[in-house]
Amino acid sequence: MKKLILLSTVALALMFSGCTQETQNKIGRSIQNWTGTNGVLDIYMGEKLVKRFINIDKLSTAEATQGGASRTYRYGYGILDENQNLKADAGEKKLYFEISDYATSYIFYENPQAK
Repeated sequence: MKKLILLSTVALALMFSGCTQETQNKIGRSIQNWTGTNGVLDIYMGEKLVKRFINIDKLSTAEATQGGASRTYRYGYGILDENQNLKADAGEKKLYFEISDYATSYIFYENPQAK
């Protein structure tokens, strides 16, 4: 049994090391999606917090439909935390959002108040 586990681990490591960096990143993101992250996205205008999304499992980078290049925005789904208390209150809904990598000042982090 130990030999089978060791052999499987070695095979997996060899397969993973043969992947490109982008493929490794995608695999890492998919594993993270299985475990969940409970992310928070704070959007600023100058020094003022203007929007907060909570319970985000990931921010994705949009990819071009042709050529394989990344686009200049990120997107995801999260609850719009209207009163910015880091909790999903009654009436606060899950929304789709997009943010520009060039024009949006934002911070994405794991919710420190999560259970």
